[in-house]
Amino acid sequence: MIFVTGPLFAGKREYIRRALGLSWEEFARKAVWDVQELAAEAADLSALAAELSQKEIVIATETGGGVVPIDPRERAAREAAGRLACLLAQRADTVVRVYCGLPQVLKGEPPC
Repeated sequence: MIFVTGPLFAGKREYIRRALGLSWEEFARKAVWDVQELAAEAADLSALAAELSQKEIVIATETGGGVVPIDPRERAAREAAGRLACLLAQRADTVVRVYCGLPQVLKGEPPC
């Protein structure tokens, strides 16, 4: 599994789609994105990570930067998203952080 992370609107989907030479249709079949949104409602983050890691490409937006939310539910959701990202990175063969469309391989080999 390739795990791609980075800030909102950083070009994560476009980068990995082009790196792998996929059409948008192929990409949609092989990838799941915005998985950080699933973390807030997950009863078991390990089970969610195991399920998501069955996909070829998993993409999450980083939620740890910026001002910490005042609302306890928003803080809990942000914490869960971070924990899920850690679990996915552990399971991944390749981890790439994309910032401003530029990839930084954190684990494994570049996906090209």
